[in-house]
Amino acid sequence: MYRLHRLLRPNPANLFLARLLERHPRLNRWFTEAEKQVKGAAFGCRMCGQCALPATGYACPMTCPKQLRNGPCGGVSATGGCEVYPDTQCVWVTAYERTETEGRVSDLTLLQRPIDHREWGKSSWINYWQGRDEGLWTEDDGLTRTHLVLTDLRAGGPQE
Repeated sequence: MYRLHRLLRPNPANLFLARLLERHPRLNRWFTEAEKQVKGAAFGCRMCGQCALPATGYACPMTCPKQLRNGPCGGVSATGGCEVYPDTQCVWVTAYERTETEGRVSDLTLLQRPIDHREWGKSSWINYWQGRDEGLWTEDDGLTRTHLVLTDLRAGGPQE
């Protein structure tokens, strides 16, 4: 999936397609429905319109009953079961297993920003190609900066 995603990165052809689809509501509906069917079957996609799949090992965090986009809750069982639905594996266990297989566990440290609920049901591909989902996740988890600030405070103030 990571290789396929690289092929679908924003480029002039995809931008043209996105603009064309937005100008033609019927085409947009067909495209969005096809996206919903494919991503739903493959990843459990909930069509939030602001896809986090590349940062979560292609495990849709919106399948979490609590819709946690930044990691598991405290109720994951020792066997990896969901707190709400114990017979179901926690989506974050799935995400970890997939990113570990691909050598991309560090992707899970990216902080997912809150989603814009007005985008529900819209095509995340169109949003992606148009650049509307830039900044959906941070470059890091913010812990390094937090650690530096705390270290500075312990040392008597900012050292910058």
